[in-house]
Amino acid sequence: MPLHYLSKLTSPKRTPQANRHLGVTLACVAGALNAGGFLAVGQYTSHMTGMLSSAADDLVLGKLLPACAALFMLIAFAWGAACTALIVNYARRNHFRYIYTPVLLLEALLLLIFGLVGTELQAHAVITVSFTTVLLCYVMGLQNALITKISQAEIRTTHVTGLVTDIGIEMGKMIYWNRNKDQIHHQNEVGANLQKLRLHGLLVFSFFFGALAGAYGFKHFGFISTLPIATALVLLSLAPRLKNL
Repeated sequence: MPLHYLSKLTSPKRTPQANRHLGVTLACVAGALNAGGFLAVGQYTSHMTGMLSSAADDLVLGKLLPACAALFMLIAFAWGAACTALIVNYARRNHFRYIYTPVLLLEALLLLIFGLVGTELQAHAVITVSFTTVLLCYVMGLQNALITKISQAEIRTTHVTGLVTDIGIEMGKMIYWNRNKDQIHHQNEVGANLQKLRLHGLLVFSFFFGALAGAYGFKHFGFISTLPIATALVLLSLAPRLKNL
């Protein structure tokens, strides 16, 4: 039963339920990597808005190297997303049976590298950015693009600003008073999308739960705490294939 359930999450045949469950799972992973990664490298690696703002601040203050470092992290995130698009589209055009498996396996492999040799990678840097930070930014872009493509841009998992904004919008719709309902056409009525509200609330909670787990893991176990995440991603990616064995 668990294998049958997991296989549905990454199956090429998508359902809204599978998209929601996969989104919640990957949001938890993103939260763990973002919060735990901060304890490891001193940088939030999914916050591209902050990266770009930081680059602008540093440029104005005449701090050229930190500005270039922030832009480099943004490029690493974007390149991760680009690689997901390349891999998924190649798999689809060449009729791979499991088109999402390669990306999840790549993410798992990178997290294994991060967990096993992250300390050594931290000693090396591009500009002033450690290789571990670059690796996490790349992984975040890789994952966010994957769930974006799978869900047709309905779900993103590595940042919550848009999710909280949508939650606020739906809450505003929920408490809006439609006066003179008898004189208002149906299409002009204001009503909340409760399904969307529940989904985004669940994604935010999942990200926060993952962040708590990731922060705790990095605090007490260090880089090695990413190994269970990598193992879970391997199982998730291979579940459709294992089910058919």
